[in-house]
Amino acid sequence: MLEPVLSWSAGPLVAVDLETTGVDPRKDRIVTAAIITITPVSVGERPNVHTYEWSADPGVEIPADATAIHGVTTEEARAKGRDASEVIDEVTKLLAKVWAPTTPLCAFNAAFDLTMLDAELQRHHGRSLPLSGPVVDPLCIDRQLDPQRKNKRTLSGLCAHYQVRLENAHSSAGDAKATARLAWRMSTVFSKEVGQVPPHVLHRHQARWFRDSQVVHADKLERAAAGSAARGDTAGADRLRARAADTRAAASSWPFLPETTPAEGKRRRLPPRPGGVANSHASWTPDLDAALRDLWLNADPVELAEPLREEIAEHHGRTPAAIRSRLLRLRCDPEQPGLTCDEQRAAELQRSYDAEYKR
Repeated sequence: MLEPVLSWSAGPLVAVDLETTGVDPRKDRIVTAAIITITPVSVGERPNVHTYEWSADPGVEIPADATAIHGVTTEEARAKGRDASEVIDEVTKLLAKVWAPTTPLCAFNAAFDLTMLDAELQRHHGRSLPLSGPVVDPLCIDRQLDPQRKNKRTLSGLCAHYQVRLENAHSSAGDAKATARLAWRMSTVFSKEVGQVPPHVLHRHQARWFRDSQVVHADKLERAAAGSAARGDTAGADRLRARAADTRAAASSWPFLPETTPAEGKRRRLPPRPGGVANSHASWTPDLDAALRDLWLNADPVELAEPLREEIAEHHGRTPAAIRSRLLRLRCDPEQPGLTCDEQRAAELQRSYDAEYKR
């Protein structure tokens, strides 16, 4: 008799949620943050659940519409919040400790929270947020697997639909716990598509689902722009085209959103190039960088790095050494497929590579 396949949701999980000053993850600031760790004990016993919470003084005014959502005023944040630099340092260090290739990170609308963390980390500490493991985003999964449902796709809406408990809505801790519960519930509701899929593969599927939905939305915006232009509304058409360009630029970056959104074409995986390293000295374009980053971050974390670099080198018409150097520049870890690296790890690798060249 075959043993039942355990879902990733039966293993350790991490969840994160942020409350912020606004809806622009590159410009707005963190007000509160929470990380939940869930560690199984044994069959039949409740897992160990630990909650970590932070309140920050964002250093800017908190708009009234943001306060209306999470309840934190500018005065309260200044009086009770800690220095934002300290908070973001602690949050990201804990994430680096608990989020791993075998421990998925659950985040509702992950592209917002992870981009916000990345932007704050760059703002206060001059470094990027590493992609330490796979991400599970209930919003992304729900949009893909139940596209016809008319209910609101908010956290509260999904919790109601999937009959998941949501306590203290719009508090970071309450929303993080609900997100973890949602991820677990969806792993059972969509067992074949979600629960029984290895976490790194599910991460890759979500990246594709996000990309496809963004491309469809960009197409709609461009059709609307064409309609506005035909009616003589040039300004409206320009705004719609700009939104379409932004949407396309974000399509291949999940679970992050790009810092800038140039009007590029659809990023793609390049076909193999026969005939050796014809492009070994050619410039890297934003499209090529995006394709390389996609290939590396969507790879299986257990795959061997060197053969994968050689395969990618053939695809791009480059040398394996050039691929390794470019991956490091893009803050992908050239020795660990599927993962990014922080500045400390990048510096260590660069010293190692420099030593190789000097031999």
